Amino acid sequence: MNQPYKVIAFDCDGVMFDTAASNRAYYNTLLNRLGMPDMTAGQFSYAHAHTVDETITFLFGDKNGIERAQEIRKTMRYLPFIKEMTMEPHLISLLKKLRHRYRTAIATNRTDTMGSVLSAHHLRPYFDYVVCAGDVIHPKPHPEGLLKIAAHFDIKAAELFYIGDTSVDEAAARDGGVTFTAYGNPDLSAAFHIETLKDLEKILL
Repeated sequence: MNQPYKVIAFDCDGVMFDTAASNRAYYNTLLNRLGMPDMTAGQFSYAHAHTVDETITFLFGDKNGIERAQEIRKTMRYLPFIKEMTMEPHLISLLKKLRHRYRTAIATNRTDTMGSVLSAHHLRPYFDYVVCAGDVIHPKPHPEGLLKIAAHFDIKAAELFYIGDTSVDEAAARDGGVTFTAYGNPDLSAAFHIETLKDLEKILL
């Protein structure tokens, strides 16, 4: 099947992994260590799609609380939270098939934990390029990360195919002129909608 795409890029949280348990545990640990209750549903929804710095600002609000939370964050080992991440069951088999035809990348709002995640789950060999929030001036929903991927591979934005699961991903792809596929979220506007990563085989292979 002839395709107009040259690079397939993935969001991490909610696409490559079910990270609900790990993200909830991570931010609740921060909150609890400062004597605050666990996240509400609304706070969790925000944390799922935004960078750690944005989320800490959102959760802790005032300057003193933000500074204290950042100090605690720097002392926390992330490995225990990585262990609570559940890999999408078709991820590796899909990546093996894709890499016969496409280059692969990640565009995530994770700031400084993506390397540990890839190493812990033995995924480094399956990706050619990774862009995190710390690698750009403007994280998603700004399209900078996706455009950085396109520039890295010297392709047009329209030749980049991005899989995400939130309105933040949708906006980044739309504003960057990138083909967007919505994972498990029928409310998003996208060129394609999928329920599992295996569904991508019918679209891309």
